[in-house]
Amino acid sequence: MTFRIKPAMLKIAAAAWLLGATGAMAADTTLEFTQWWEPELPAGSLRAIMDDFEAANPGIKVTLVSGPYATTRDQISVGAATGTLSDVVGLDGAWVNNLNAQNALADMNPMMDASKFDKAQVADIIKVDGKAVMFPVASFVYPVFVNLDLAAQAGVTKLPSTRAEFLEAAKKMTHADKNQYGWVLPLSLQTPSGVQNDMMSWVWASGQSMMANGKPALEGKPVVDMLAFVKSLNDAGTISPGIATKTEQEKVEEFVNDRVGMMIDSLAHVNLIRKRNPKLNFDLIPVPVVENYTGKRGLPYASWGIGISAVSKHQEEAWKLVQYLMSEKVNAKLVSLANAFPGNVNAKPDFVTSDKAFAKAFEIFKTGYLANEFTGLPVAEDLMTQFDVQAQKMLAGEQSPEQAAAAAQKGWMAKF
Repeated sequence: MTFRIKPAMLKIAAAAWLLGATGAMAADTTLEFTQWWEPELPAGSLRAIMDDFEAANPGIKVTLVSGPYATTRDQISVGAATGTLSDVVGLDGAWVNNLNAQNALADMNPMMDASKFDKAQVADIIKVDGKAVMFPVASFVYPVFVNLDLAAQAGVTKLPSTRAEFLEAAKKMTHADKNQYGWVLPLSLQTPSGVQNDMMSWVWASGQSMMANGKPALEGKPVVDMLAFVKSLNDAGTISPGIATKTEQEKVEEFVNDRVGMMIDSLAHVNLIRKRNPKLNFDLIPVPVVENYTGKRGLPYASWGIGISAVSKHQEEAWKLVQYLMSEKVNAKLVSLANAFPGNVNAKPDFVTSDKAFAKAFEIFKTGYLANEFTGLPVAEDLMTQFDVQAQKMLAGEQSPEQAAAAAQKGWMAKF
């Protein structure tokens, strides 16, 4: 018997096939990834990494939502408040406490457990209230940059390793009549990160802390001694003028133009410095420590962090992207592009074998440990601002280091 297919049946079969194909296409998951990294990387490089991820994970697509750091921060803040946060978000450690308080970030602990993720491979896991909310994907350490020509002219034959040696070197490198100074300290209230990068870094370098049992300990010896040290540098006239209004960008410009001998700054600025002044002869050293300290040195740092939105409907797929970016080979590729240090402890950036300055910084990185106690603190930028105000009063001669620390402690405790 011959079975004849009627035209109507063909139409039904075709419709069913089309519906199935459309359904398959609709099954693709599109992840939205908001970050500020793409504009800071070589053009097209982050998109290329996403393309590789998509190829390795059929059915998952990634849309990059990119903008400058400040714009991204505001966008993420709005997304958290309105429940519209992207599936995957680039994070600064200073933001995570506030975002966690809004229940905006997913806890990645269950995801790590379910996927048997090797926690030992990551440099750090940022936790708030026990929740794993952020991995540092790429870290930018803050060593001391030293202008070797100014040091040689001043008779500084040994680069400083202790605070006392730093003070002496700064004095020798200061020639106010030539508008040259030993050190530069940016304490603009508009960008109070100088408190974190240029002041507290002295505390962390010596293995010390500004906290105790999860609470501020600003009146303790480590912070008071740091303030007294900074005051001694200022009293000796070694700090470039304009501290109260100076920004990080202006700090770098002064170093680039041979106006300061030493500065604490992000490794991310090495190429910028070379571009601005190709003839500048500089070296990198760890932040000097207190006398007789022999332990590991804390390295101040800032990170490109990553987390997952608590309201994302695609957390499983988002976790795959996070794992991909934290994997050894991919992480090494990303940080090589960014001139940063890896979030995966087994990853080795290309530049450590091809660039003398980065190789030196990598040695500093390997012998120390990442330290930034502002990561995860509530209203971290507000805390920096409060400390900034008191430090400025101290440097203006209006109060002692002890009084500055006490005033800052009172302000901080109101936030805890």
